[in-house]
Amino acid sequence: MPDTVEITRLRNDGAIDPAQTLRVLGLSLFAALNTPIPPTKFGVIRM
Repeated sequence: MPDTVEITRLRNDGAIDPAQTLRVLGLSLFAALNTPIPPTKFGVIRM
């Protein structure tokens, strides 16, 4: 399916003000990329 069709299926609960989307995305990526990842002893489950 085209990406535009998949995007329309996402749930929008209004938690983020549309005007703040880029700011929230930037903060989220910053946090994800600058957090140390602890070692794990288990695999990844794909559903």
